[in-house]
Amino acid sequence: MVKALLRDNFQNTLRILAALTVALSAAVLYVAGAQPVAVGLFPAPWDKLAHLLTFAVVGLAAGVAGGMRGWRMALCCVAGALLVGGMDELHQIFLPGRSASWSDLAADAAGGLLGAAMLALMSRLARGRLGHRLKHH
Repeated sequence: MVKALLRDNFQNTLRILAALTVALSAAVLYVAGAQPVAVGLFPAPWDKLAHLLTFAVVGLAAGVAGGMRGWRMALCCVAGALLVGGMDELHQIFLPGRSASWSDLAADAAGGLLGAAMLALMSRLARGRLGHRLKHH
């Protein structure tokens, strides 16, 4: 019973931290993206790699925050990346020297898929280790 309570508390804490990561990422993109230094910070094609990696983190965090498994978890990852990415692209319309693009949003979605794949792999590895430990006890 104590183990289950600790596990539940840990999972809830992890979900809260993941949700804060998504919110903080959105805030940083909003504030940092409005700075003049953000114009041309990553030249093509490196800007797409920056989108992919940034939104892999956002997507992974959204997947953890959603507390789902399987395809629903993957959907949370992609939806989270698209939500934050869409907000960022819309914001760029109003910023001097910045522009919104569908290709950036596509890179954001790909990042969400990468985050989902990373989360699925971590989950599989964790289950494998747990299963291995249970067999030897």
